[in-house]
Amino acid sequence: MRRRIIHCILFEIGLLMQAVTLYAQTEQSDNSNRYSSHGLTFGFGITNVFDSYLSPLEYSGQELRIQKETIRQATLSSGNIFVQNLLTAHVSHSENTSGNGNMYEGLISWNLNYLYKLHGSNRLQFLIGPSFGLNGGAIYNKRNSNNPAQAKVSADIAASAMALYKFHLLKKDFVLRYQLSLPLLGAMFSPEYGESYYEIFELKHSGKHVCLTNPVNAPSLRQQLTLDFTIKNNQIRIGYSGDILQSNVNQIKSHVWSHAIMIGFVKNFQLVKPSDSDFRNMPF
Repeated sequence: MRRRIIHCILFEIGLLMQAVTLYAQTEQSDNSNRYSSHGLTFGFGITNVFDSYLSPLEYSGQELRIQKETIRQATLSSGNIFVQNLLTAHVSHSENTSGNGNMYEGLISWNLNYLYKLHGSNRLQFLIGPSFGLNGGAIYNKRNSNNPAQAKVSADIAASAMALYKFHLLKKDFVLRYQLSLPLLGAMFSPEYGESYYEIFELKHSGKHVCLTNPVNAPSLRQQLTLDFTIKNNQIRIGYSGDILQSNVNQIKSHVWSHAIMIGFVKNFQLVKPSDSDFRNMPF
């Protein structure tokens, strides 16, 4: 069983390295990245945190979120493939229902998505493709003295889909976008039930600390809905970002449900050569 887990993890790392290599190649090629979109948004929202390793209670509170996004057009498949680099970080503070316990949670997520543009109209576009993600963070409970914190480290392969709709209203152009990502296969770190981090790292207890994840034991999704529009030559982005991150491994249940309202700016760039004046239009 342990050998199988190691092989699966190595397979995921290999796929991730191939994705990073392909992304680097598109970055360095003079013929790629003809169009790129760079967005930076900030958000505030609500969260619900639960981790049975730390507490049998759910904690609810507020979170702060920041997201940096870059989307580039590659020359692969006649320019129908877009590379999305998404870096998201959030921190939250929550309390239990009695108000006598505090939980602090933070997570950084990096996702590399390859999205293929399906045939659509000038107004409506659909894109689908694979996503490769890395996540790292921690949950800290002030009430615990023996095991006060739980590490959150995972990697996953997901399916991602995006829909974009362009429309004109009040003499302004708008772009409405919805994106959904569903993790399909991954691996995550977890202590065994009743095992402390002192036993893992100081006493060197052996155990099942790397667990395979799938939609059965870790049903999760990430989604965002955004609206882009221009005000005085500045492209503004407002929207919603929601994460449903759940797991049930080693008899330890955990979830982080978060919903945030986002606002920020978007910058679009175009690399044009004399022979490329009629290059494909970017849907973003």
